[in-house]
This record gives sequence, structure tokens and C-alpha cells, in this order.
Amino acid sequence: MLPPGTGAPDFALPCVATGRQVRLADFADARALVVIFLCAHCPYVVHVRPELARVQRDYAGKNVAFVGITANDIGQHPQDAPAATAAMAREAGLDFPILYDESQAVARAYGAACTPDFFVLDGSRRLAYRGQLDDSRPMRGPDRPERGTTNGADLRAALDAILAGRTPEADQKPSVGCNIKWKPGNEPDYFRH
Repeated sequence: MLPPGTGAPDFALPCVATGRQVRLADFADARALVVIFLCAHCPYVVHVRPELARVQRDYAGKNVAFVGITANDIGQHPQDAPAATAAMAREAGLDFPILYDESQAVARAYGAACTPDFFVLDGSRRLAYRGQLDDSRPMRGPDRPERGTTNGADLRAALDAILAGRTPEADQKPSVGCNIKWKPGNEPDYFRH
């Protein structure tokens, strides 16, 4: 995992909805930037979409920017292709750009492991938070019921700290979700262990 305080890896990737290149520098004026690795089909992403849309709306007037990145191998998982991801974002009310990391280089640079995986960068574009949206979990079968209701507590606490000029809590719980679907032979070293 990238340690707190690490400078954000740069990116320039096409938006799944428009094809327009979006760069890290495009968010230079934001006091905080939330980078979310996600995909269209993952049940964990489906579970957090409504709260993610609420968090985005709640912080819209606070100079917080959001960007999603989808990096799954669409050869094996065509349901995560750019058009399907753009449709998912429209349906879910996610109004931020979602970018397509076809080479998976950006996901590797961030050390992204799952979908969803949340990274919050401060105004200096240094990693301030990497973890879960909150401690709720989707239903994973009749013997594993849904746990809690999404409230975005962990992500909200990190954003509130940054906006107040404080460092987010050091105790950051990792996000839980589906592994990023790496292209064969493209798995990062941290994934192989």
C-alpha cells in the first residue's frame, strides 16, 4: 500500500462517457480529491453506489472533487467495458468522471487491490486516506446477510478532517470488495503474495 503522505501517481485517461482525456492536473483547485477504483458489476460497488452518490452531493459545495477509475480486464469481464460503466454511472447518479485504465498502469501505481478502493488526496495531492467507505457490507448469500447500512462514515471523516486542515485518523480500515480483474501476466507483485 502507498504510505500516507505519498504524492499521487499521475494519470491521463479517457472518460468512459465522453472519451475525453482527464488528467490529475484537471483537479488542481480542489481541496481534496477522492479517487475511487470501481467497476460496473462488482456487488460491493453496487452496494455502495447510493451512498457514494450522496457523499458526492453532500460535498459538492465544499471544493471536493471525485474521479472514478475502472481497470478490470474487459477481455475476461466485458460487463466492465467503458460503455457499460458509463451506463452504470448514469443509472447510479454518479456525476463525476469515470476513467478507463485499459493498461492497468494507474491501478498498479496506486496499489489498488479491489473494487471499490478509495484514495483521498489532500490539496497538495498527497495521500491522506486509503480505505473503506464505511463498515457496511453487501449480502453475500443467505448465510451471510448484509451488514449495516451504508453511511460513508469513514470517507466522510477523512474528508471532514482534510477540509478542517487536519490529518485524517491514522487507523484506516482497508476497503473490502472484489479483486481487480488483472490481465493475465499483468498482476502486480503485491497481488501475487
